[in-house]
Amino acid sequence: MKVKPFRGIRPPKALVEAVSSRPYDVLDSDEARAEAAGNEKSLYHIIKPEIDFPAGTDEHAPEVYERAAANFKTFRQNNWLVQDEKEMYYIYAQTMHGRTQYGIVLCVHVDDYTAGRIKKHELTRRDKEEDRMKHVRINHANMEPVFFAFPDYDDLAALVAKYTARPPEYDFVAPPEHFRHTFWTMDDDEDMRQVTDCFAAIPALYIADGHHRSAAAALVGIEKAQHNPHHRGDEEYNYFMAVCFPAGRLTVLDYNRVVKDLNGLTDDDFLQALAKNFDVEPKGSETFKPDRPHRFSLYLGGKWYALTAKNGTYNDSDPIGSLDVTISSDLILNEILGIRDLRSDKRIDFVGGIRGTDELKRRVDSGEMKVALALYPVSMHQIIRIADTGHIMPPKTTWFEPKLRSGLVIHSLEA
Repeated sequence: MKVKPFRGIRPPKALVEAVSSRPYDVLDSDEARAEAAGNEKSLYHIIKPEIDFPAGTDEHAPEVYERAAANFKTFRQNNWLVQDEKEMYYIYAQTMHGRTQYGIVLCVHVDDYTAGRIKKHELTRRDKEEDRMKHVRINHANMEPVFFAFPDYDDLAALVAKYTARPPEYDFVAPPEHFRHTFWTMDDDEDMRQVTDCFAAIPALYIADGHHRSAAAALVGIEKAQHNPHHRGDEEYNYFMAVCFPAGRLTVLDYNRVVKDLNGLTDDDFLQALAKNFDVEPKGSETFKPDRPHRFSLYLGGKWYALTAKNGTYNDSDPIGSLDVTISSDLILNEILGIRDLRSDKRIDFVGGIRGTDELKRRVDSGEMKVALALYPVSMHQIIRIADTGHIMPPKTTWFEPKLRSGLVIHSLEA
């Protein structure tokens, strides 16, 4: 893998909590507007600039993208964001529920993405790619990093430990999840060379979170290369920003489903239909959470049920067919409920595991949804296996937590 340090654009230490934000795609415009209320320094003014317009403004309108660029310029003029003098690598630690994962912030080369050495496990949508491409184009910057995994590497772990033993540049707990974010700079030339050399020996990186941002950043880099008659391949636009974590330290949570109706069935009819492919075990009113693969949790009519897929309904040698998201999509959502396209069907919604089973219960009890289905989370081993074999996971399969905090560092495409 070809990686490099970069001159990050970052908030001064005293402003990092005011500037930093959640990623653009984990909350809607109204939520961002509420979180940024009274805070002119919030990065939401750049990554979700529609909050500067009246509620209901089209977030994809040209003037909204233009406002993002204007706000970025203002942030830099006001020294709310300041570019480092020297190219550096950065170390970023996230602590959730007492568990810490350490990543290296760096720039990866567009060629590694286009050649398939940066591996994906999800399909991307062109409209979402185009949205992020417009944002990168107008700002000439990667405002938010993508989230990559790599095979555990002892030499890198030792180097990271050397820096994390030092006082950090940033160290704070961020709402609303109250996870801890800690950040160090690495500017020693020999240490940076060692990072570069270590990654050169790594055959592949795996996109954990940020498929659309990765695609958009790579496409903008390709565009800039095509429009530069003197293109060399080492210009800053050939690179985009990522945080790379050892795969063995990452937490993948469940990604659950809620459905508005039973496709014309009564509760009893639905449970009877499930019995064809699942062993259905009533659990009463006490919450039940899946405890192993191929075992699901169902909430219906104020009661919980355990669903265990029967032998012969799946093939463990099939990397896609053995996924619980595939089993549930084929045998429950499609076969019984008539939901065939998870990306477009308005009868279904998705709930990240960070919200817990209480959120599933709440949405059904409120009458908004009729039934909830909780899945056992996929593993990093499964994700890597699927990416390595060139397969693509079904939609809404993985939920990584904690999410990367945006605004800790920005990568300019103009050096």
